[in-house]
Amino acid sequence: QVQLVESGGGLVQAGDSLRLSCAASGRTFNMYAMAWFRQGPGKEREFLAAHRWRGGDPDYADSVKGRFTISRDNANNTVYLQMNSLKPEDTAVYYCATTNGFRAVLSKTYAYDYWGQGTQVTVSS
Repeated sequence: QVQLVESGGGLVQAGDSLRLSCAASGRTFNMYAMAWFRQGPGKEREFLAAHRWRGGDPDYADSVKGRFTISRDNANNTVYLQMNSLKPEDTAVYYCATTNGFRAVLSKTYAYDYWGQGTQVTVSS
């Protein structure tokens, strides 16, 4: 089992920045990638970004490319999501997720085996 704990959410104003963290613990040796998703009210869970633990360029959804940046700290099994120029439409619960082994597709929820509890991000106009 892998446990994921997100932190860093909160209430901000449009144009502000926020950094989310996700710390993994437990049986982390077989993690291949970690990603961030979000789910707004009445919407499906949406892929944002993914990072492979062994390297390579991260993947981004077009909707956040250029505003959001995913980064990782391998030594501490932690992944971050830096969010800049936040908009009211970015309001959602943000989740991190990780895979138990290799996955060819990283942009779909079904690729992930473990999920965090989510952290609320609210952007006021």
